Amino acid sequence: MVTEDIILKCKQNDRRAQKSLYEATAPKLFLVCKRYLRQDADIQAALTEAFYILFTKIHQLENMEALGAWARKITVNTCLGFIRKSKKFLPENEDVADVNASNNTSALNDLQEKDLLRLLEHLPSGAKAVFNLYAIEGYSHKEIGQLLEISEGTSKSQLNYAKSKLRTLVEQFYYSKQD
Repeated sequence: MVTEDIILKCKQNDRRAQKSLYEATAPKLFLVCKRYLRQDADIQAALTEAFYILFTKIHQLENMEALGAWARKITVNTCLGFIRKSKKFLPENEDVADVNASNNTSALNDLQEKDLLRLLEHLPSGAKAVFNLYAIEGYSHKEIGQLLEISEGTSKSQLNYAKSKLRTLVEQFYYSKQD
């Protein structure tokens, strides 16, 4: 658990306090990185960079209760920076199947959060990022375009691709559980 004392000591560059903060928050922030990035090396690099930013800017944190949200935002922005650099997006006019074509509600009902997170790992980084930002974080396509330095059309295309791919993966997951 992160106490106000640990945060205050981190603001004074106390290494033990930084280690305590790292140990308390790294597992959650690792999962945030994993939601956005595919490669283990990228996940580790983003997490390391996020903690570097967190420790060098912790003096800006005024509300101690906001630590979790603040650290998460830093981590998401770090991951988005990795994605922007890699430019791993489908072309805007990529032909993507209509995501409303099939609606297997029993497959969706049987899916648990941990299973969905595991299926998200199979998406390309660009589609994964757009899906996370749109479906989980609640950003608009215009905001996603600005964050990732892509057009709104590319954001929409990536979301359609992600939904289509996820639908296929969910159905495969559902039918594999039936056997």
